[in-house]
Amino acid sequence: MNKIVAEIKQIYKKNKNEIRKRLNEFKNIWETKNEFKALQELIFCIFTPQSKAINCWKCVEKIIEKKLLYTDNPEKLLRLKEINYVRFKNKKANFVVEAKNKFIKNGKIQILKFLSTFKDVYEMREYLVKNIKGYGYKEASHFLRNIGFFNDVAILDRHILKNLKLMKVINKIPKTLTPKLYLEIEQCMKFFSKKIKIPMGALDLILWYKETGEFFK
Repeated sequence: MNKIVAEIKQIYKKNKNEIRKRLNEFKNIWETKNEFKALQELIFCIFTPQSKAINCWKCVEKIIEKKLLYTDNPEKLLRLKEINYVRFKNKKANFVVEAKNKFIKNGKIQILKFLSTFKDVYEMREYLVKNIKGYGYKEASHFLRNIGFFNDVAILDRHILKNLKLMKVINKIPKTLTPKLYLEIEQCMKFFSKKIKIPMGALDLILWYKETGEFFK
């Protein structure tokens, strides 16, 4: 057995309860239609590209604490100390305001209500990629994972791609990840997760844990 595969199986065995708890937290957002938490995740995934996830989440928490979740003014977001740890903060602050304005109607958040009108998670992802600035397949998949669709989509960031190569799921790490290639690698990861009997959502968290030492978002 590949050494990395043996390692992730061991991580899964030791941390099943914690992994299950985290995945249930994600699933609960969709099942209870928690629009407030969905909006937090939408913003978080706008912040994450090329930034540390933990810093991005601290910034989201500060936005909530300062009651800026509904603001139409990106300048107010840019006054937060925590946003300085988010790369391309000026651009992302504008993206956040624009994105949430799509989903707040008459003071009510309606992200999950809107997404419920799509046929499946893949249609949801296509919409997000085309309509949310700052979202590519990775960011849209990250958001959808964080609201409960963890066994349907893969978050193909550099940590995941590196480990997929080490486990011989893919032959090489692509220099650029086109939509077509993203979907092909996602299918390979799904097939691999079935083969080793670790669900996709758990596998993603395990590979992140392997790199960072924690189960996060």
